[in-house]
Amino acid sequence: MNEIKIAVLPGDGIGPEVIKESLKVLGAVSEIYACKFLFNEGLVGAKAIFNAGNPLPDETLEICKNSDAVLFGAIGDPHFDNDPKAKLRPEQGLLKLRKELGLFANIRPLKIFDTLVESSPLKKEVIKDTDMVIYRELISGIYFGEKFTEEQGEYAYDVCSYNRFEIQRIAHLAFQAARKRRKKLTLIDKANVLDTSRLWRKICQEISHQYADVTLEYIFVDNAAMQVILHPKQFDVVLTENMFGDIISDEASVIGGSIGLMPSASIGEKYSLFEPIHGSYPQAAGKGIANPLASILSVAMMLEHLGYDAESRVVEKAVATVISKGCVTEDLNPERAYSTAEVGDFVAEFIRNSQKGSYYNYENIQIGKSTIV
Repeated sequence: MNEIKIAVLPGDGIGPEVIKESLKVLGAVSEIYACKFLFNEGLVGAKAIFNAGNPLPDETLEICKNSDAVLFGAIGDPHFDNDPKAKLRPEQGLLKLRKELGLFANIRPLKIFDTLVESSPLKKEVIKDTDMVIYRELISGIYFGEKFTEEQGEYAYDVCSYNRFEIQRIAHLAFQAARKRRKKLTLIDKANVLDTSRLWRKICQEISHQYADVTLEYIFVDNAAMQVILHPKQFDVVLTENMFGDIISDEASVIGGSIGLMPSASIGEKYSLFEPIHGSYPQAAGKGIANPLASILSVAMMLEHLGYDAESRVVEKAVATVISKGCVTEDLNPERAYSTAEVGDFVAEFIRNSQKGSYYNYENIQIGKSTIV
Protein backbone atom coordinates (compact mmCIF):
# COMPACT_ATOMS: atom_id res chain seq x y z
CA MET A 1 0.00 0.00 0.00
CA ASN A 2 1.37 3.40 -0.98
CA GLU A 3 1.92 5.84 1.89
CA ILE A 4 1.30 9.50 1.12
CA LYS A 5 2.52 12.12 3.61
CA ILE A 6 0.22 15.12 3.76
CA ALA A 7 1.00 18.30 5.71
CA VAL A 8 -2.30 19.61 7.07
CA LEU A 9 -2.53 23.34 7.80
CA PRO A 10 -6.13 24.16 8.83
CA GLY A 11 -5.40 27.80 9.65
CA ASP A 12 -8.07 30.25 10.80
CA GLY A 13 -11.80 30.90 10.61
CA ILE A 14 -13.61 28.23 8.62
CA GLY A 15 -10.29 26.66 7.58
CA PRO A 16 -10.40 23.90 10.24
CA GLU A 17 -14.02 23.08 9.37
CA VAL A 18 -13.49 22.61 5.63
CA ILE A 19 -10.21 20.77 6.18
CA LYS A 20 -11.98 18.35 8.53
CA GLU A 21 -14.33 17.39 5.70
CA SER A 22 -11.45 17.03 3.25
CA LEU A 23 -9.71 14.62 5.61
CA LYS A 24 -12.99 12.72 5.90
CA VAL A 25 -13.04 12.37 2.11
CA LEU A 26 -9.40 11.22 2.01
CA GLY A 27 -10.31 8.63 4.62
CA ALA A 28 -13.01 7.29 2.33
CA VAL A 29 -10.57 7.23 -0.60
CA SER A 30 -8.07 5.21 1.44
CA GLU A 31 -10.76 2.63 2.24
CA ILE A 32 -11.43 1.97 -1.45
CA TYR A 33 -8.01 2.37 -3.05
CA ALA A 34 -4.55 1.06 -2.24
CA CYS A 35 -3.22 4.20 -0.63
CA LYS A 36 -2.63 5.29 2.94
CA PHE A 37 -2.52 8.91 4.00
CA LEU A 38 -0.26 10.02 6.82
CA PHE A 39 -1.34 13.40 8.19
CA ASN A 40 0.90 15.80 10.07
CA GLU A 41 -0.76 19.01 11.27
CA GLY A 42 0.93 22.40 11.68
CA LEU A 43 0.04 25.89 12.87
CA VAL A 44 -0.18 28.81 10.45
CA GLY A 45 -1.78 32.26 10.32
CA ALA A 46 -3.47 33.97 13.25
CA LYS A 47 -3.51 30.80 15.35
CA ALA A 48 0.23 30.50 14.90
CA ILE A 49 0.73 34.14 15.94
CA PHE A 50 -1.41 33.67 19.06
CA ASN A 51 0.27 30.36 19.99
CA ALA A 52 3.83 30.75 18.74
CA GLY A 53 4.31 34.45 17.99
CA ASN A 54 5.00 33.67 14.33
CA PRO A 55 2.54 33.34 11.41
CA LEU A 56 4.69 30.50 10.02
CA PRO A 57 6.63 28.68 12.73
CA ASP A 58 9.78 26.80 11.70
CA GLU A 59 8.15 23.55 12.79
CA THR A 60 5.31 24.06 10.33
CA LEU A 61 7.69 24.79 7.48
CA GLU A 62 9.63 21.60 8.24
CA ILE A 63 6.41 19.58 8.24
CA CYS A 64 5.61 20.94 4.78
CA LYS A 65 9.09 20.25 3.40
CA ASN A 66 8.95 16.65 4.65
CA SER A 67 5.57 15.91 3.05
CA ASP A 68 4.40 14.85 -0.39
CA ALA A 69 1.88 17.70 -0.51
CA VAL A 70 0.34 20.40 1.67
CA LEU A 71 -3.40 20.67 2.30
CA PHE A 72 -4.21 24.21 3.38
CA GLY A 73 -7.38 25.69 4.90
CA ALA A 74 -7.57 29.48 5.16
CA ILE A 75 -5.93 32.31 7.09
CA GLY A 76 -7.08 35.68 8.38
CA ASP A 77 -8.54 37.18 11.53
CA PRO A 78 -10.45 40.43 12.25
CA HIS A 79 -8.06 41.12 15.12
CA PHE A 80 -5.37 41.91 12.54
CA ASP A 81 -7.61 43.23 9.75
CA ASN A 82 -8.81 46.01 12.02
CA ASP A 83 -5.35 47.01 13.26
CA PRO A 84 -3.37 48.81 10.51
CA LYS A 85 -0.38 49.13 12.86
CA ALA A 86 0.00 45.38 13.41
CA LYS A 87 3.54 44.27 12.57
CA LEU A 88 2.66 40.60 12.36
CA ARG A 89 -0.22 39.48 10.13
CA PRO A 90 -1.62 36.02 9.32
CA GLU A 91 -1.17 36.60 5.57
CA GLN A 92 2.58 36.91 6.08
CA GLY A 93 2.61 33.22 6.98
CA LEU A 94 1.05 32.18 3.67
CA LEU A 95 3.24 34.49 1.60
CA LYS A 96 6.37 33.18 3.30
CA LEU A 97 5.19 29.59 2.86
CA ARG A 98 4.69 30.12 -0.88
CA LYS A 99 8.14 31.69 -1.18
CA GLU A 100 9.95 29.09 0.95
CA LEU A 101 8.38 26.21 -0.99
CA GLY A 102 8.90 27.92 -4.35
CA LEU A 103 5.22 27.69 -5.27
CA PHE A 104 5.41 29.89 -8.36
CA ALA A 105 2.27 28.70 -10.18
CA ASN A 106 -1.23 29.04 -8.77
CA ILE A 107 -3.75 27.07 -10.83
CA ARG A 108 -7.45 27.86 -10.44
CA PRO A 109 -9.92 25.90 -12.59
CA LEU A 110 -13.46 27.16 -13.18
CA LYS A 111 -16.02 24.77 -14.62
CA ILE A 112 -19.76 25.23 -14.31
CA PHE A 113 -21.89 22.53 -12.71
CA ASP A 114 -25.04 22.28 -14.84
CA THR A 115 -27.32 22.04 -11.82
CA LEU A 116 -25.90 25.29 -10.38
CA VAL A 117 -26.32 27.46 -13.44
CA GLU A 118 -29.42 28.99 -11.85
CA SER A 119 -27.47 29.77 -8.66
CA SER A 120 -25.29 32.30 -10.40
CA PRO A 121 -26.43 35.93 -10.50
CA LEU A 122 -25.39 35.96 -14.17
CA LYS A 123 -27.64 34.90 -17.04
CA LYS A 124 -27.76 31.18 -17.80
CA GLU A 125 -27.00 31.66 -21.49
CA VAL A 126 -23.89 33.70 -20.59
CA ILE A 127 -22.23 31.24 -18.22
CA LYS A 128 -23.42 27.80 -19.35
CA ASP A 129 -20.51 25.63 -20.56
CA THR A 130 -17.86 27.98 -19.14
CA ASP A 131 -14.64 26.02 -18.69
CA MET A 132 -11.43 27.94 -17.99
CA VAL A 133 -8.31 27.58 -15.91
CA ILE A 134 -6.35 30.52 -14.53
CA TYR A 135 -2.55 30.37 -14.19
CA ARG A 136 -1.49 33.04 -11.72
CA GLU A 137 2.17 33.77 -10.94
CA LEU A 138 2.40 33.45 -7.19
CA ILE A 139 5.73 34.41 -5.63
CA SER A 140 6.81 37.61 -7.38
CA GLY A 141 5.23 40.92 -8.39
CA ILE A 142 3.86 43.58 -6.09
CA TYR A 143 3.02 41.21 -3.22
CA PHE A 144 6.69 40.33 -2.83
CA GLY A 145 8.38 43.56 -3.94
CA GLU A 146 10.05 46.15 -1.74
CA LYS A 147 7.62 47.85 0.64
CA PHE A 148 7.96 51.08 2.56
CA THR A 149 5.84 53.31 4.80
CA GLU A 150 7.36 56.48 6.22
CA GLU A 151 7.41 56.94 9.97
CA GLN A 152 4.60 59.51 9.97
CA GLY A 153 2.43 57.21 7.87
CA GLU A 154 1.86 59.86 5.17
CA TYR A 155 3.70 58.11 2.34
CA ALA A 156 4.12 54.50 1.24
CA TYR A 157 5.04 52.43 -1.77
CA ASP A 158 5.01 48.82 -3.02
CA VAL A 159 7.34 47.78 -5.84
CA CYS A 160 6.18 45.41 -8.60
CA SER A 161 9.04 43.66 -10.37
CA TYR A 162 9.47 40.61 -12.60
CA ASN A 163 12.40 39.01 -14.39
CA ARG A 164 12.61 36.72 -17.41
CA PHE A 165 12.96 33.49 -15.42
CA GLU A 166 9.93 34.21 -13.23
CA ILE A 167 7.75 34.78 -16.28
CA GLN A 168 9.13 31.95 -18.40
CA ARG A 169 8.57 29.16 -15.92
CA ILE A 170 4.85 29.79 -15.44
CA ALA A 171 4.29 30.71 -19.10
CA HIS A 172 5.57 27.31 -20.18
CA LEU A 173 3.14 25.60 -17.77
CA ALA A 174 0.24 27.64 -19.13
CA PHE A 175 1.13 26.91 -22.76
CA GLN A 176 1.44 23.21 -21.97
CA ALA A 177 -1.99 23.26 -20.31
CA ALA A 178 -3.51 25.04 -23.31
CA ARG A 179 -2.03 22.43 -25.65
CA LYS A 180 -3.97 19.73 -23.74
CA ARG A 181 -7.21 21.72 -23.75
CA ARG A 182 -8.69 23.95 -26.47
CA LYS A 183 -5.31 25.36 -27.58
CA LYS A 184 -5.97 28.96 -26.61
CA LEU A 185 -3.99 31.06 -24.14
CA THR A 186 -4.99 34.56 -23.02
CA LEU A 187 -2.44 36.80 -21.30
CA ILE A 188 -4.04 39.37 -18.97
CA ASP A 189 -1.86 42.43 -18.41
CA LYS A 190 -1.74 46.25 -18.46
CA ALA A 191 0.88 46.64 -21.17
CA ASN A 192 -0.37 50.07 -22.22
CA VAL A 193 0.83 51.45 -18.86
CA LEU A 194 3.16 49.07 -17.02
CA ASP A 195 6.73 48.10 -17.93
CA THR A 196 6.32 44.78 -16.15
CA SER A 197 3.34 43.96 -18.36
CA ARG A 198 5.30 44.82 -21.48
CA LEU A 199 7.99 42.38 -20.32
CA TRP A 200 5.32 39.70 -19.88
CA ARG A 201 4.11 40.28 -23.45
CA LYS A 202 7.61 40.21 -24.90
CA ILE A 203 8.55 36.93 -23.21
CA CYS A 204 5.22 35.23 -23.94
CA GLN A 205 5.54 36.19 -27.60
CA GLU A 206 9.00 34.59 -27.70
CA ILE A 207 7.79 31.43 -25.98
CA SER A 208 4.74 31.14 -28.22
CA HIS A 209 6.94 30.05 -31.14
CA GLN A 210 7.56 26.80 -29.25
CA TYR A 211 3.80 26.20 -29.12
CA ALA A 212 2.72 26.93 -32.68
CA ASP A 213 -0.50 24.97 -32.18
CA VAL A 214 -1.63 27.31 -29.36
CA THR A 215 -3.29 30.65 -30.15
CA LEU A 216 -1.91 33.46 -27.95
CA GLU A 217 -4.17 36.43 -27.28
CA TYR A 218 -3.79 39.53 -25.07
CA ILE A 219 -6.29 41.50 -23.05
CA PHE A 220 -5.86 44.46 -20.70
CA VAL A 221 -6.85 43.67 -17.12
CA ASP A 222 -9.63 46.29 -16.97
CA ASN A 223 -11.25 44.85 -20.09
CA ALA A 224 -10.66 41.33 -18.78
CA ALA A 225 -12.59 42.20 -15.62
CA MET A 226 -15.58 42.99 -17.83
CA GLN A 227 -15.15 40.11 -20.27
CA VAL A 228 -14.99 37.48 -17.52
CA ILE A 229 -18.53 38.50 -16.60
CA LEU A 230 -19.92 39.41 -20.03
CA HIS A 231 -18.51 36.51 -22.05
CA PRO A 232 -16.65 33.97 -19.88
CA LYS A 233 -16.87 31.18 -22.46
CA GLN A 234 -14.27 32.94 -24.62
CA PHE A 235 -11.53 31.97 -22.16
CA ASP A 236 -9.66 28.67 -22.10
CA VAL A 237 -6.30 29.05 -20.31
CA VAL A 238 -5.67 32.43 -18.71
CA LEU A 239 -2.15 33.53 -17.73
CA THR A 240 -1.43 36.56 -15.58
CA GLU A 241 0.75 38.10 -12.89
CA ASN A 242 0.23 37.86 -9.15
CA MET A 243 -2.14 40.69 -8.22
CA PHE A 244 -4.19 40.59 -11.43
CA GLY A 245 -4.61 36.84 -10.99
CA ASP A 246 -5.76 37.24 -7.40
CA ILE A 247 -8.47 39.70 -8.38
CA ILE A 248 -9.64 38.11 -11.64
CA SER A 249 -9.94 34.60 -10.19
CA ASP A 250 -11.96 35.83 -7.22
CA GLU A 251 -14.21 37.75 -9.60
CA ALA A 252 -14.64 34.64 -11.75
CA SER A 253 -15.94 32.70 -8.75
CA VAL A 254 -19.31 34.44 -9.07
CA ILE A 255 -19.85 32.58 -12.35
CA GLY A 256 -20.09 29.26 -10.56
CA GLY A 257 -22.55 30.53 -7.99
CA SER A 258 -20.23 30.54 -4.98
CA ILE A 259 -16.59 31.13 -4.12
CA GLY A 260 -17.05 28.01 -1.97
CA LEU A 261 -16.73 25.89 -5.11
CA MET A 262 -13.34 27.06 -6.38
CA PRO A 263 -10.27 24.95 -5.57
CA SER A 264 -6.66 25.75 -6.35
CA ALA A 265 -3.24 24.20 -6.64
CA SER A 266 0.04 26.00 -5.98
CA ILE A 267 2.89 24.23 -7.72
CA GLY A 268 6.66 24.54 -7.56
CA GLU A 269 9.62 22.56 -8.81
CA LYS A 270 9.62 20.34 -5.71
CA TYR A 271 6.64 21.15 -3.49
CA SER A 272 2.90 21.59 -3.95
CA LEU A 273 0.06 23.07 -1.91
CA PHE A 274 -3.70 22.75 -2.36
CA GLU A 275 -6.34 25.07 -0.95
CA PRO A 276 -9.78 26.57 -1.56
CA ILE A 277 -9.56 30.12 -2.85
CA HIS A 278 -12.04 31.47 -0.31
CA GLY A 279 -10.80 33.30 2.75
CA SER A 280 -11.20 32.48 6.43
CA TYR A 281 -14.77 33.92 6.58
CA PRO A 282 -14.57 34.44 10.37
CA GLN A 283 -18.26 35.43 10.59
CA ALA A 284 -19.19 31.83 9.73
CA ALA A 285 -16.61 30.06 11.89
CA GLY A 286 -18.11 27.44 14.17
CA LYS A 287 -21.61 27.71 12.70
CA GLY A 288 -21.43 24.68 10.43
CA ILE A 289 -22.47 26.66 7.35
CA ALA A 290 -19.18 26.84 5.43
CA ASN A 291 -19.09 25.16 2.03
CA PRO A 292 -16.43 22.40 2.12
CA LEU A 293 -16.60 21.57 -1.60
CA ALA A 294 -13.81 23.92 -2.71
CA SER A 295 -11.51 22.26 -0.19
CA ILE A 296 -12.67 18.79 -1.27
CA LEU A 297 -12.12 19.68 -4.94
CA SER A 298 -8.64 20.85 -3.93
CA VAL A 299 -8.12 17.31 -2.62
CA ALA A 300 -9.05 16.03 -6.09
CA MET A 301 -6.43 18.34 -7.61
CA MET A 302 -3.88 17.09 -5.08
CA LEU A 303 -4.57 13.45 -5.91
CA GLU A 304 -4.24 14.12 -9.63
CA HIS A 305 -0.97 15.99 -9.12
CA LEU A 306 0.41 13.06 -7.11
CA GLY A 307 -0.51 10.64 -9.90
CA TYR A 308 -3.66 9.15 -8.37
CA ASP A 309 -5.96 9.80 -11.32
CA ALA A 310 -8.70 7.29 -10.52
CA GLU A 311 -8.90 8.54 -6.94
CA SER A 312 -9.10 12.13 -8.17
CA ARG A 313 -11.91 11.31 -10.60
CA VAL A 314 -14.00 9.55 -7.97
CA VAL A 315 -13.76 12.60 -5.68
CA GLU A 316 -14.81 14.89 -8.53
CA LYS A 317 -17.70 12.57 -9.41
CA ALA A 318 -18.82 12.46 -5.79
CA VAL A 319 -18.86 16.26 -5.59
CA ALA A 320 -20.79 16.55 -8.86
CA THR A 321 -23.33 13.98 -7.68
CA VAL A 322 -23.86 15.65 -4.32
CA ILE A 323 -24.37 19.01 -6.03
CA SER A 324 -26.76 17.54 -8.59
CA LYS A 325 -28.89 16.11 -5.77
CA GLY A 326 -29.04 19.43 -3.92
CA CYS A 327 -27.09 18.28 -0.87
CA VAL A 328 -25.32 21.62 -0.48
CA THR A 329 -24.67 24.36 2.07
CA GLU A 330 -26.66 27.58 2.38
CA ASP A 331 -24.52 29.59 -0.02
CA LEU A 332 -25.88 27.40 -2.83
CA ASN A 333 -29.37 26.68 -1.48
CA PRO A 334 -30.48 28.89 1.40
CA GLU A 335 -33.98 27.39 1.29
CA ARG A 336 -32.86 23.83 1.95
CA ALA A 337 -29.33 23.91 3.30
CA TYR A 338 -27.19 21.15 4.73
CA SER A 339 -24.39 21.63 7.23
CA THR A 340 -20.68 21.56 6.46
CA ALA A 341 -20.35 18.14 8.09
CA GLU A 342 -23.39 16.71 6.30
CA VAL A 343 -22.05 17.70 2.90
CA GLY A 344 -18.71 16.11 3.77
CA ASP A 345 -20.52 12.96 4.91
CA PHE A 346 -22.44 12.75 1.63
CA VAL A 347 -19.27 13.03 -0.46
CA ALA A 348 -17.40 10.47 1.66
CA GLU A 349 -20.28 7.98 1.58
CA PHE A 350 -20.62 8.26 -2.19
CA ILE A 351 -16.92 7.39 -2.52
CA ARG A 352 -17.19 4.46 -0.13
CA ASN A 353 -20.08 3.00 -2.07
CA SER A 354 -18.86 3.84 -5.56
CA GLN A 355 -17.15 0.45 -5.83
CA LYS A 356 -19.84 -1.58 -4.10
CA GLY A 357 -22.77 -1.33 -6.49
CA SER A 358 -24.88 0.43 -3.86
CA TYR A 359 -26.29 3.89 -4.26
CA TYR A 360 -27.57 6.85 -2.33
CA ASN A 361 -31.20 7.12 -1.48
CA TYR A 362 -31.26 10.92 -1.68
CA GLU A 363 -34.93 11.09 -0.81
CA ASN A 364 -34.07 9.53 2.53
CA ILE A 365 -31.18 11.95 2.98
CA GLN A 366 -33.55 14.84 2.58
CA ILE A 367 -35.83 13.60 5.35
CA GLY A 368 -32.96 12.64 7.64
CA LYS A 369 -33.04 8.86 7.13
CA SER A 370 -30.29 6.40 6.21
CA THR A 371 -28.08 7.55 3.37
CA ILE A 372 -27.35 4.18 1.81
CA VAL A 373 -29.65 1.54 0.35
